[in-house]
Amino acid sequence: MPRQFEERRTMTYSLQGKRIYVAGHKGMVGSAIVRRLADEGCEILTADRSVDLREQVAVREWYAANRPDVVVVAAAKVGGILANDTYPAEFLYDNLMIEANLIEGARQVGVEKLLFLGSSCIYPKMASQPITEDALLTGPLEPTNEWYAIAKIAGIKLCQSYRRQYGCDYISAMPTNLYGPGDNYDLNGSHVLPALIRKAHEAKLAGADSIEIWGTGTPRREFLHADDLADGCVFLLQTYSDDEHVNLGSGEDLPIAELAELVCDVVGFTGTITKDTSKPDGTPRKLMSGAKLAAMGWRPQIGLRDGIGNAYAEFLAGHVKQPAL
Repeated sequence: MPRQFEERRTMTYSLQGKRIYVAGHKGMVGSAIVRRLADEGCEILTADRSVDLREQVAVREWYAANRPDVVVVAAAKVGGILANDTYPAEFLYDNLMIEANLIEGARQVGVEKLLFLGSSCIYPKMASQPITEDALLTGPLEPTNEWYAIAKIAGIKLCQSYRRQYGCDYISAMPTNLYGPGDNYDLNGSHVLPALIRKAHEAKLAGADSIEIWGTGTPRREFLHADDLADGCVFLLQTYSDDEHVNLGSGEDLPIAELAELVCDVVGFTGTITKDTSKPDGTPRKLMSGAKLAAMGWRPQIGLRDGIGNAYAEFLAGHVKQPAL
């Protein structure tokens, strides 16, 4: 359900009656945004998967035929450390093409407002914690996902440049690590939280003694439920219009080892957790400052334990055959 912030802010852009194109509507983020927009009295537009967003002509033809008022760029090629390390060219090229085609296509048909979604990996590996928006481009990136990060940084700069040169009302938000309904549970391409859910569940079913996590378990990570992310995106579309990107996170983090323990507790796996220290840890800590968005009047509502429970229920519904009654 939509939250009420009217006592803390003034509406600057109404979504009522707007034609809103959610690019990437079948993904975890895009589908959450579609669910949230259902409360805003708008018309939601989506493109069939036959429209290859990497192809300029296909995107321009779709825009010309549908002419949205608002665009949310939630489409991207995403994955965890293994996927980023294995397919660096795809993570850079595909994401560059997707965002460039969607942003330029929006300008050509006169889209009123566009929200580009990036990632917390845009920040330097050793950025001061919590990471504020002005840390962008102040140091080297984490090598294991620099290809994806560079593409997302380019998307931010595209929005800024279009605002400066053309006067387009294009904004950017940088979500933290996300999870929730529609997540990817493929162990070869998933992020850490869904991977832990699947590992713990399969270990419970198999009666295994332990599950394994990559690295030392000491890196700290922040997580945000996809439904909170969607609500934050709607809030920004309605209230924000400026050059600088905005962090969108929970404002809290925990070590990967503690996350694994929490997931096991929620799933009901009682075995031990082992660590493969031959595998990379990635960035030691990545906690984004949420001060800017909080000052605007928005905060997340879904706690991590409750969110993991929600994600696990969705995993069971979508990935496990339930016994017939």
